[in-house]
Amino acid sequence: MAKRSLTLAGNYGWKIKLDHQFEQEAIRFRDIRLKQLLTSLKMGIRYGIYITYNRWHSREPFIDLFGNRQVDRIYGVPVGGIGCGTIMRGWNGQFCRWQLRPGWYTYDIVFADQFTVSIRKNGEPSYQQVLSPCRPSSAELGDWYWGYQGSQATYRALYPRAWTVYELPGQNVTLTCRQISPIIPHDYKDSCLPVGCFIWEIDNQSNDEIEVSIMFSFQNGDGSNGDSSGGHQNETFTRFNNKGNSKVSGVLLHHHDSLQPCTFAISAKECDEVENSPPVSVSNSVHFNTKGSGRNISRQLLLHGKLENSSDKKAIQSPISQKGETIGAAVAATATIKPLHKAKMEFALAWDQPEVYFDAKEIKYRRRYTRFFTSNDHRAADLSEYALQNVKKWEKAIDQWQSPILNNESYPDWYKSAIFNELYYVADSGSLWVEMDGSEEDEADVAGHLKEVPGNGKQLQKEYGRFAYLEGHEYLMYNTYDVHFYASFALAQLWPMLELSIQYDFAAAIMHSDPEIRLVMWSGQRKPRKLHGFVPHDIGEPCDEPWKRINAYCISDVQDWTDLNTKFVLQIYRDYCATGNIEFLKDMWECAKHVMETAISQDTDGDGIIDNQGADQTYDVWRMYGASAYCGGIFLAALHIMCKIADLLDHKEDKARYSSILLRGREAFQQKLWNGEYYLYDSSKGSHSDSIMADQMCGHWYLQACGLVNNNEDDIFPKSHVDKALKKVFNYNVMKFKNGTWGAINGMKPNSEIDTSSVQSEEVWTGVTYALAANLIQQGMTEEGFKVAEGMYNTTFNVMGLGFQTPEAYYRVNCYRCTGYMRPLSIWAIEWAYNHVLKSGSKKLKK
Repeated sequence: MAKRSLTLAGNYGWKIKLDHQFEQEAIRFRDIRLKQLLTSLKMGIRYGIYITYNRWHSREPFIDLFGNRQVDRIYGVPVGGIGCGTIMRGWNGQFCRWQLRPGWYTYDIVFADQFTVSIRKNGEPSYQQVLSPCRPSSAELGDWYWGYQGSQATYRALYPRAWTVYELPGQNVTLTCRQISPIIPHDYKDSCLPVGCFIWEIDNQSNDEIEVSIMFSFQNGDGSNGDSSGGHQNETFTRFNNKGNSKVSGVLLHHHDSLQPCTFAISAKECDEVENSPPVSVSNSVHFNTKGSGRNISRQLLLHGKLENSSDKKAIQSPISQKGETIGAAVAATATIKPLHKAKMEFALAWDQPEVYFDAKEIKYRRRYTRFFTSNDHRAADLSEYALQNVKKWEKAIDQWQSPILNNESYPDWYKSAIFNELYYVADSGSLWVEMDGSEEDEADVAGHLKEVPGNGKQLQKEYGRFAYLEGHEYLMYNTYDVHFYASFALAQLWPMLELSIQYDFAAAIMHSDPEIRLVMWSGQRKPRKLHGFVPHDIGEPCDEPWKRINAYCISDVQDWTDLNTKFVLQIYRDYCATGNIEFLKDMWECAKHVMETAISQDTDGDGIIDNQGADQTYDVWRMYGASAYCGGIFLAALHIMCKIADLLDHKEDKARYSSILLRGREAFQQKLWNGEYYLYDSSKGSHSDSIMADQMCGHWYLQACGLVNNNEDDIFPKSHVDKALKKVFNYNVMKFKNGTWGAINGMKPNSEIDTSSVQSEEVWTGVTYALAANLIQQGMTEEGFKVAEGMYNTTFNVMGLGFQTPEAYYRVNCYRCTGYMRPLSIWAIEWAYNHVLKSGSKKLKK
């Protein structure tokens, strides 16, 4: 098993040396053109007042465009399951990004959190090294052996696993660390666990017998100020395997917090000789000062090859930390390895933060994993033991999931990296997966509108829980629906019950109203937070109370948006296609009718196409007026799907009504927007109405994905028009921008100049580029589709160095906007295109 995994790592994934330096500078989005500034000046003033007010009251804004955090290009595969928080281990070996408090990130490198190797020959020290090229800038842990040469190690990421191969100079020893988190499709138990495993293989290529120890050290906390607030304590633990041939030993690090306490656990497996691997013993140190020199713990490892406490000792507790003191602990595994032999050592990192609050502190939520692990002070130890017992099973499941893609010769190698590595965002998105088991406490806590979940929704959420993830690491809104529209192809294929849970929440929210009056920043008007019969933009922000106060977004009035309601219709039918769950479709029907009526009411001239009124859709500063290719196309697709659902559910009158509007709208769409080569941006005859929009065939993309396209001239969007429009987009938005190497720019003028009418028109959106690639592939333009997506992947991971924090947008080549974003999960629409469209038709995928 391990051999096969290593083989996969050697062939596929994102690879980088630990001393790599990215040549392209990455600059946070700042300046905009004067004409763009003037267009949004009033909104900018209102937004500035909003930011100032929030900061004065120590409250984080849902979007902070004035933030000054510059990106670190060091991130790798995060540790942890879905909805339980994540801990980032960067590609250079540092633990460096933390998401434990729901919806919030800290970006502290904790230098005490390390793996260290120590080698002894003939009972004498031979080599000791912290396995990271980074070192503290201060005297912190100054007696540790820093300075590993990054050129001697290679990192490879293939989420949810990562491999680091270390060559040890002068030792003739190679170390391979394999990092695994239990991200397993269609698994709704282990996938939610706050754990990660680190499996070390030590290859002794020398002619000497050596004693090797690997130490895993960890600070009690996440590197933030709370680590030195006092009141923290560590204690050792040991768990025995029922078969008696192994045990798990480690240290619990109890992190005191009056509201949301968390216990970390570091551990290693002690075992007899197994699978030609020598016996492994485990020792630990329950306490050291992480801001001190680190001399004692480093000397113990160097001189003795082990730490002060053996796994046979009774549980030991450290002194409770004092204010101003930061404490850590360590666990070490040791084995004696014969010449030309190998050994294996297994470590686990777990954390237990069972009950969490958002910033309003009105509702207490229980994380999903608490369903499977009973409440006790040592639950982190239970999680560690479970992880080390099941990691082999997890790897087998991951291999079974990934192998069909990795072994598909039709797919280019870069895609085999991109498709899995972009999936990091399902877990590392501030995501929260919580229990809804129907207890009295839950019923008392949940917001009123959530009790209105229709049909089978309550039972589904009772069994599978409720799920939310942020729009972005810097755009702090949960389940942003216009963006989820793109990203949802990942959940729909891999964890479809979570996707249905989200849709049930939105169905309940559609029928909910909230009369709270708020300032709308674009218009300066004051409008209700939420009206009945409208799809909300999001289900709330972490600095407030999501699921209770929805629609955190207030830059424009989302009740006026022309894509949210229709995107609900498209998504629920796509989810039906993914699950075959006709009961779900029945439950959604009344809500779909409500939002469709709302959308129809936005057709102001009665021509059968929804009409835009400005900043009223996902491109929320790229203004549209009248009929538009984007919103009009999605509207026609939604009408067609409503006809299909009505047919399935035998609602003949509804079908006849929607069919009549669709017939009228299809004709008007062609007359108003088709210019013989592509669909116009909008029908207003404004300065950018003739812009070539990369996303103009979005409605067709969803229809094709749902199997509702016959590929002829009778389709909602005639095949000849679709082919011409997509070729135009490829030739202009892709190939005329950076020679096709940076994805698809949102807007390109027919004279081959970039549309600079707004910031967003001259941006490349990563998620839209992946969606365009899927659209092209579905249409049989596979070579073009993969070229578009390859440019986006290469730009993000290899040029800009923004892997595992893929931004929403690139602007003017080396500027990025909003790192860590939801929409790039749309790359899974490419996999959907292959499995649901191409396989069902006669089209073949070309390499």
